[in-house]
Amino acid sequence: MNQAYCKIGLLFLVNILALGGCKTTSTEPLVSRSVFHPAKLEAIDAAIERAIAAGKAPGVVVRLEHGGAVYQKTYGVKAIEPESLPMTVDTIFDGASLTKVIATTPAVMLLVERGKLRLDDKVSRWIPRFEAHGKGAVTVRQLLTHTSGLRPGISAKPAWSGVPKAIALAKAERLSSQPDTRFRYSDINFILLGEIVRLASGQRLDEFAAAHLFRPLGMSDTGFLQPLAKRGRTAPTERVEGKLLHGVVHDPTARRMGGVAGHAGLFTTAADLSRFARMMLNGGQLDGRRVLKKETIELMTSVHTPGGMKTRRGLGWDIDSPYSSPRGNHFAVGGYGHTGWTGGSLWIDPATRTIVILMSSRTHPDGKGNVISLRREVATLTAEALRGFSFGDTPGVLNGADMLRRRKGILSRGAKVGLITNHTGHDRQRRSTLDFLRTSTEVELTSLFSPEHGLYGKLDKKFNDSTDAKSGLKIFSLYGENRKPTPGQLAGLDALIFDIQDIGCRFYTYISTMGLAMEAAAEVGVKFIVLDRVNPIGGATVAGPVRFGPSQFIAYHNIPVQHGMTAGELARMINAERSLGVELQVVEIEGWKRGQQFDTTGQPWTNPSPNMRNLTQALLYPGIGLLETTLSVGRGTDTPFEVIGAPYIDDVRLARRLNALGQPGVRFVPIRFTPDYSVHKGELCGGVNIILTDRRKLRAVPLGIDIARQLHAMYPKQFPLAKVGRLLCHPPTLEALGQGKTLAQIEALWNTDLDKFTPRRAKHLLYE
Repeated sequence: MNQAYCKIGLLFLVNILALGGCKTTSTEPLVSRSVFHPAKLEAIDAAIERAIAAGKAPGVVVRLEHGGAVYQKTYGVKAIEPESLPMTVDTIFDGASLTKVIATTPAVMLLVERGKLRLDDKVSRWIPRFEAHGKGAVTVRQLLTHTSGLRPGISAKPAWSGVPKAIALAKAERLSSQPDTRFRYSDINFILLGEIVRLASGQRLDEFAAAHLFRPLGMSDTGFLQPLAKRGRTAPTERVEGKLLHGVVHDPTARRMGGVAGHAGLFTTAADLSRFARMMLNGGQLDGRRVLKKETIELMTSVHTPGGMKTRRGLGWDIDSPYSSPRGNHFAVGGYGHTGWTGGSLWIDPATRTIVILMSSRTHPDGKGNVISLRREVATLTAEALRGFSFGDTPGVLNGADMLRRRKGILSRGAKVGLITNHTGHDRQRRSTLDFLRTSTEVELTSLFSPEHGLYGKLDKKFNDSTDAKSGLKIFSLYGENRKPTPGQLAGLDALIFDIQDIGCRFYTYISTMGLAMEAAAEVGVKFIVLDRVNPIGGATVAGPVRFGPSQFIAYHNIPVQHGMTAGELARMINAERSLGVELQVVEIEGWKRGQQFDTTGQPWTNPSPNMRNLTQALLYPGIGLLETTLSVGRGTDTPFEVIGAPYIDDVRLARRLNALGQPGVRFVPIRFTPDYSVHKGELCGGVNIILTDRRKLRAVPLGIDIARQLHAMYPKQFPLAKVGRLLCHPPTLEALGQGKTLAQIEALWNTDLDKFTPRRAKHLLYE
């Protein structure tokens, strides 16, 4: 079979297990022209072959997956010394820091799921005397995000060995910066996490990961302490002190710890990594077997670094940082991945359901190889190879912040502007609107205004005016002494710009801040510009009672609890119905449909407030949020608005009653938890975990009302029903709850006002 025929077979045939005479070997179906552009696959081949020729690595295994199709190919050799050995698709590599996300992070998250460990646990809770030298505030979450303040690694001198000694040295460390103030990639963080897994589970990290991750996922070639039987398939790494490391971990600290450590020590193959990556893309399950909860995957892969920090990291996973070369130039921020010092890398792009795996032993034989630029080139070409997807200049849904950058003339040249924003005010690439306006040559940004939770979304209390350390601009608080900008604060402005992600619920205060700011702008003749954003829980559902009574901060305008509008549409309604007369401009969203929810837009998620951490919580919030003054709704836990509870509740009994209601799209699991914030802080609570089974069927507001009905019936003396009225703002509903009326009877109380709201709303809608 000649070489030309091999290439044709590679590009066009599907479900071929091997092609004789080709240097590509695979045990999985190869891809067809309809999935990848052949020219781009050839470009990937050429890029890897150039890197090998330049001495960047002796050989490579690349594996690309998209839509169930696999492109897998080997290049070069896996060993130069002591003899030349060809690279094979089943070559086992030293994963180095891939250990952090393939073993340690998911092990930690499994323990969090099972209630054995909490992300906001102080490290000193698990490792006694760790608090020495000012480290008492460091949390498990900060270890996972590399924001603990610990330095990169443990010193090798004087010589030491053993896990106990490594932990003792970690406890003796001093902070190089205060926690949550700086990103500093640190192996010490994950050495500590590996030990915490052992203490919380009773199993060493390698044993726990094998039992609960690798074996369930069928990752047969993945594990620590490489067995001799697999040495022949293993790529050697560097020659150290005259001895070639082969089947022994390359990382010197992990070697001193006996080969099992939270930061390094894992051996794996491209095929095994692909199984793990598919589990991640499938929301925690593979081949019908669930390993992690869907919510856990979402939590791991969302941004957890502080809002003002340029580097964006998930729990363990890299999202957008100086280490993000495996993302390439086209995959949007929102994917996640990791690299390994020895040459391996993994990138997962949920938006396109694409997996990019590049495995090499670039440290072999002398430690001088380098595949950083190759990772970027392969990922870039992979994105370009995908059929049916657009990158770079033509993404799907564009918010107003995106359009501000794309369309000239939205802002008047030379205008002096103020900006009402927070950490959610960014474009699709997470570039902040504040930075864009601050560096603009078209307008002059003179002042900032901050809503509840502050400019960086971290505060859970009132706050005063301040100065932004990054930009030097004055920050006027709209959640302190004033909720409304003063005439003095607006003096000299030509326009006031609003760019904040709302959540789609009446009592979420960002829209109240917008309304009050519109009033202030109208009073002094300042133009008001809304950079519109998608309603993350959809713009089609309208539910709950229309506000009854006077305007207040948690109910600024007479709209339902779930209003089904964007901030821009609400601004149009408020301006018209309150006769404000403000000069209003809405920079519209492009490419969004009313029924479209956030995770289908391609826009990155940023926690809009400290306790709104994922889309599931946002979807539940219009109902569960109604209860937040009456009992714990999970504030002070890792799953706010996904759990409810109180010390007096019998969790098993409540779950049984709630499941019997037949509320669509949810089920209830009895749990006990202790919140460390808000209602019932520090108290053991019985309650339920609300599992979202079908968000299309979810009726969030009726769900919250139905839960209140049951709690009042079960615990009439303990459950403070009257407090439901604070956010409900509808006395007839509260009265009906007290009288034990059915849910259908209660919903009937809303119909007249909802019927009137429908045409009011229709006048101001901007999107189909």
